[in-house]
Formats: sequence, C-alpha cells, structure tokens
Amino acid sequence: MDHAALWLSLRLAGWTTIILLGVGLPIAWWLARSHWRWKFLVEALVALPLVLPPTVLGFYLLLAMGPRGPLGPAFEALAGHSLPFSFEGLLLASVLYSLPFAVQPFTAALAGVDPRLIEASWCLGVSRARTFVRVVLPLAATGILSGMVLTFAHTLGEFGVVLMVGGNLEGRTRTASIAIYDSVQALDYAAAGRTSLVLLVVSFAVLALTYGVRRGGGAPWGPPRS
Repeated sequence: MDHAALWLSLRLAGWTTIILLGVGLPIAWWLARSHWRWKFLVEALVALPLVLPPTVLGFYLLLAMGPRGPLGPAFEALAGHSLPFSFEGLLLASVLYSLPFAVQPFTAALAGVDPRLIEASWCLGVSRARTFVRVVLPLAATGILSGMVLTFAHTLGEFGVVLMVGGNLEGRTRTASIAIYDSVQALDYAAAGRTSLVLLVVSFAVLALTYGVRRGGGAPWGPPRS
C-alpha cells in the first residue's frame, strides 16, 4: 500500500474542504438570498463541474496554469516553480472540481433559514456580519457540515482532473486513486486492493457521518427529518 499517496490524498482533501468552506459560503449566501434575474447563470456555472468531463476541466486548467496562461507566470514568479504538476496545482484543480459539492449543500442550508429570524436580528440592531455568524450559521450548521463532508469524500477519490493537472509524480502529485490505477496496470492486485479498501472505509465513514447528522438518511443537503 502506498502510504505517501494516501497521505497526499488526505492532505489534498483536507485543504480543499477548508478552502471551499471559506470560498463557498459567501457564494452560497448570495445564491440563497439574491433575487437577481440572471442568477441561474451563476448557478449553472457553479454546477458545471458536475457534468463537465474531468479531462476537459483539466485541459483548460493546464492552459491557464501554463507559461502563456493568466496564472502560470504570476505563480512561478512568486513561488519559484511552475503551477502544473505541483501540489498547488492539484489544490486549485480540486477546489474548482469540488465546488458544487460544497456550494449546493451550503446554499440549500442557508436558504432554509427563516428570513424572519434574520430580519428580527437586524431590527434589534445586530449587524449583518454578526447576524450571519450568530444566527444564520448555527441554524445552517448541519447542512454546512454535510457540504464539507461531501467535499472531502469527493476530493479523496478524484482521478481524471488530478491526473491531467498533476501527473503521477511520486511524493508530489501521486494520489491514492492514481496509485490504485498504477497497481492495477502492474497487475499488483494485492496493493490495489489494500489502497482501495482504505478509501472505501474512509468514504463510507464520512458518508455515514453525513447521513447520520441528517437524522434519518435523507438527501445530504435536504431538510432534516423531524
């Protein structure tokens, strides 16, 4: 079993989840509260990775990260190394690819908060920022946790985007899913089975946590059953 690849996958999933918590919540709050006429275009853009082939997303990311892209030269000037085939490149790709798995549950949870409670808090003189932290977040906490868990589980098993953007560099970009693929290609089914079993157990555990928190096994981002 490739312990380095497993650790890299866990680290990638953890950082992706943390970043999407910070990036996804503002997007989800805007989607939940906005009445903009063209909001559906933003919703479609957020959901695009759900239907877009990973190779297509990986291809465009490689172009953006390359020496002639908008991201590549600036990152290389700051970090001293290229963005493709690096952990930072993997992280950027994972954040974009897992975006709907965080934003959609977040949006559903935030939209489920009774607006009268928010307005009552404002009427009592509480600022919008404090209302969001002290009223909205506690009421939406279950859905937000669901989105975080789903993001972590989805990132843990990424293959296509990771392979396109990061390649297969041992200790740098070789994730557990790529290690499994390599083991199968080498007919080492024992190693592939051990790594697959670890991912299976971890994925089942995080999903069981999600459905358990939802109290009744409904959809991870639906309203909890009473």
